[in-house]
Amino acid sequence: MENLKWSELPFGYMKTDYNVRSYYRNGRWGELEVTSSEIINMHIASTCLHYGQEAFEGLKAFRGQDGRVRIFRMNGNARRLQSSCRGIRMAELPEATFEEAVCKVVRLNERFVPPYGSGASLYIRPLLVGLGAQVGVSPASEYLFLVFVTPVGPYFKTGFKPAPVCIMRAYDRAAPQGTGAFKVGGNYAASLNAGCLAQEKGYAAVLYLDPREKKYLDECGPANFFAIRDRTYITPGSHSILPSITNMSLIRLAEDMGLHVERRPVPVDELATFEEAAECGTAAVVTPISRIDDLDENRSYTYTDDGKPGAVCEQLYNKLRAIQNGDEPDPYGWVTVMEQ
Repeated sequence: MENLKWSELPFGYMKTDYNVRSYYRNGRWGELEVTSSEIINMHIASTCLHYGQEAFEGLKAFRGQDGRVRIFRMNGNARRLQSSCRGIRMAELPEATFEEAVCKVVRLNERFVPPYGSGASLYIRPLLVGLGAQVGVSPASEYLFLVFVTPVGPYFKTGFKPAPVCIMRAYDRAAPQGTGAFKVGGNYAASLNAGCLAQEKGYAAVLYLDPREKKYLDECGPANFFAIRDRTYITPGSHSILPSITNMSLIRLAEDMGLHVERRPVPVDELATFEEAAECGTAAVVTPISRIDDLDENRSYTYTDDGKPGAVCEQLYNKLRAIQNGDEPDPYGWVTVMEQ
């Protein structure tokens, strides 16, 4: 640990000391179990393997200048996991169990929380999978909930620097009225092909369009999209978009900064009118967009000429990070401070 270069961490997996688990059997959730094993034993006919009955979450813990560890908005993640469970017919995990598991795993692995000022954080991954054996397509009778952690650096290599994204109409992230609003692995599997092609072309991510008409903006790869125009925070509204906790946080901060907020269908043509654009999420935090290339229409939209983030994006990013790190008060009750 003493030789670990915290400021150079990638966004990847690193083995930590413990993970926490709970099993759902016979209609009830069991007690939390602590293990150092990185292995899951499961039946070859588990529903998560055959029918994608799996949901996950992502949240972070930060070490403040005062040395205390803060977990950001875990109750929002708990409720979003419950929504995903309802969406794909899995046993719902109680919010209290979710929060207990997250706090326990962070406490057990506290030595892996990166130091203040390193730019890194402790990524927390709750995972819920169907273990019950099924050959027919039906919900499982048994489930496993687990939480593991790993220290990470920025999701995008550029960090808080503008990066280009592209539009490719041949690909959809989720089907209309499908699982787009739930955090399930299938949505991310569906994005891998387009995401890899975009990266090969030099883009950080794909800005997807709505899967029904290809007229409106949807998600931006692994994150939500937002834009700034005339002191207005504009973000797409759609049943196909995952409700980002980071986006909801930025919306509240934007309102308190005096910005007007619009959450609505955003036509592709509106890209030409924005002053700033960015993607946001737990992993990405806020990543400004330098340019959006519409590869099908051979059009390009540029949001920075000097390679620097826009003023509003920078203000929102700094405010959010200050609350997460404990540098500023948390008037919203978003942060859980771990007991020392």
